[in-house]
Amino acid sequence: MTKLKRILRDNKGGSFPLTVAITLALLIILCGVTEYFRLNIIASGVKEALQDAIIVTVNDNYADVYHGVREGYSGGYQPDGESFSYSVNTGDIYSYMDSTLGTKKMVGRHIKTVGGVTEYSLDRLDVTVRNAPLAPSYPKNAQRFEADATIWLEAPVQFGGKQITTMRIKLKVQAGYTEVF
Repeated sequence: MTKLKRILRDNKGGSFPLTVAITLALLIILCGVTEYFRLNIIASGVKEALQDAIIVTVNDNYADVYHGVREGYSGGYQPDGESFSYSVNTGDIYSYMDSTLGTKKMVGRHIKTVGGVTEYSLDRLDVTVRNAPLAPSYPKNAQRFEADATIWLEAPVQFGGKQITTMRIKLKVQAGYTEVF
């Protein structure tokens, strides 16, 4: 430690290479941190867009989930003569996300490009709608109307303007209706 202090206090220019090395090391660390933040912002933006899309899907099912049947808070069912039939719409989540995120469908994936360079791509969207039971015996413990969505996000990890690898993560969101009254 005393040798390092002596080198840094030396007025002969001997500390110049050490100063350059420390500056370059800090620059490399800063580049890594900014790339981490870039990928984190992309992932959180895609997850928020997916959350919005699934909420829109649940809201679009509102009329079927709580129509005025005598049974009260039933799930997505419609009267069908003497019984009820399952009536749930999963919506068009990809088109909602395309308009929100600015992605375009290419080769089976939804890709966001900036200046001709791929920023990220989305694929393997899976939407599961769990319907609430029709006239449950115990409404407080019954399954509520919920929709889950998962999607795979791929974004190139870059360093020094070159792609090193690809980040692949699975994003999952959930939305549902809970009765108020």
